Amino acid sequence: MRNISFLLAVLVMHGAAMAQAGFGERRVEQSLAADINPAGLTAGEIRTEDGQRRAVVYHRGQVTDLGTLGGTDSYATGINSAGTVTGGARNGNNRWRAFRWQPATASRQEGMQDLGTLGGEGSLGIAINQAGQIAGYADVEDGSFHAFVHDGARMKDLGTLGGLTSYATGINNSGTVVGAAQLENGYRRAFVWTPTGGMRDLGTLGGRVSVATAINDTGMVVGASETADRQWHAFLHDGTKMIDLGAMIAQGQSYATGINAAGDVAGTIRFRDNAPLTFVYKDGRMRIHPNRNGLYETAKITDDGKVVGAHYTGHRYQAFAMPSTIDLSYKTKSSDYVLLALLVLMVGWCVRKGYQHWRHGVLGKPSIY
Repeated sequence: MRNISFLLAVLVMHGAAMAQAGFGERRVEQSLAADINPAGLTAGEIRTEDGQRRAVVYHRGQVTDLGTLGGTDSYATGINSAGTVTGGARNGNNRWRAFRWQPATASRQEGMQDLGTLGGEGSLGIAINQAGQIAGYADVEDGSFHAFVHDGARMKDLGTLGGLTSYATGINNSGTVVGAAQLENGYRRAFVWTPTGGMRDLGTLGGRVSVATAINDTGMVVGASETADRQWHAFLHDGTKMIDLGAMIAQGQSYATGINAAGDVAGTIRFRDNAPLTFVYKDGRMRIHPNRNGLYETAKITDDGKVVGAHYTGHRYQAFAMPSTIDLSYKTKSSDYVLLALLVLMVGWCVRKGYQHWRHGVLGKPSIY
């Protein structure tokens, strides 16, 4: 029995060496990655077994807990090259508030700053650019919520498209913001907002509603839109027209969640009862990643080609980053021959034991057992 245990342990180690997930959290905890900066710092969250959420930055095995604004929970949604993080944190009154967290420098201690609201009680930070501008949404006095951009000094209300609500989901280094805003008829539309031109409706793929989720520095926008037949399709807006990426996918509802500087798009495909799949649209081609190479929750795609999000294994989420391109042709490694030899030994051991058990049952106990 010790022999077979040893062989199984080796096989597990071989598989574990191929991919590692999580922030080093305990087995009863979960983690999700939201963003990675060029230095490899990952912003996300760890969820405890009782559901408490903590915003964290993870780097090379080290976890930095960003704390809260006096409440119980927090989570991170974006990080820039300077290591400045945004997200949401509960304050002492248990209200969610958008925050800016900055790492320590020679002249500044690390810490979390409450970005305030637009007159209401709550707010959330969703995206941050390299200048430290933060986009998100905040409650207004009448109880609805509006998209905002915070420049480090004040929070600016971006308004709506004639309806009551709006929210921002992305911002590029020019300060252009994207998200979704309500029309006067109540339907939400993807929008682009600029400091000079204000908010512009990007339209739909023939349906009633749409939402933009990310924008790159050339102004390319991604998101999801309802189609004429009431399906959700991922889209790419090139500045003049909305391109239907979902039409390149055979089935399922698709949602684009990130775009990088090169225009590579990442997103997720959802089927009725099946696990979600990750897709990457790159160089004019749609690539759908197999389950073993995909993410259960897909977030952003970095300029160096990493797609961040989370696996779902063993009934828990684990933060994970994967390459945007997967080489499906397998290249043999020296360790594979060792694994093959161990498998042969395991099969031989099982056959020998089975034969001995058969002899025991038919002829009585073997002389050597």
